[in-house]
Amino acid sequence: MKTLLKSYNFLLFLTMFTLATYSCTTEPSSSATQDSEQAEVTAVLPEYYSLRPDLEKAFGYTCTHAVKIDKLIKISGAVSMDDQGNSTARGDLRQQMINCYSDIKKILKHYDCSFDDVIVENIYTTDMSAFLQNADYRSEIYTEHFPTGTWVGVKELAVPDFLIEIEIEAYKSN
Repeated sequence: MKTLLKSYNFLLFLTMFTLATYSCTTEPSSSATQDSEQAEVTAVLPEYYSLRPDLEKAFGYTCTHAVKIDKLIKISGAVSMDDQGNSTARGDLRQQMINCYSDIKKILKHYDCSFDDVIVENIYTTDMSAFLQNADYRSEIYTEHFPTGTWVGVKELAVPDFLIEIEIEAYKSN
């Protein structure tokens, strides 16, 4: 009981000290007080999107292909697969890139965005030299500007036939 009382007294002291210190170091302004009284606090809830909901749940790898919070959209790694979950374009990195960007485009369109809204692009590939030989395709995707990003060579991706995985972030300005 004494320990509990000491803990309570310490917390009370710490709270009072913090409040006293804060009130001594800040000067309330009447306009700031009015603004804070008038400001409405609204929670921005995430908006989730699944490109292939049944397939994504069955895999357990990702239940959501994208999430939008306020103006930021995060799209998880797109790979070259069909609607049944089968890898496509086996051994053809360029076609796998095209397929990845096709899925990303569908997701961006869902959020009324385009590749012009992409601000980050991270690419993971099991064959960096083949990717570098085909990176020019990105000029067909990004016509206004290239996003920031990282290119990473990896040992393997989720399925052995996947040669590339592309994840992006977009910012919807309006």
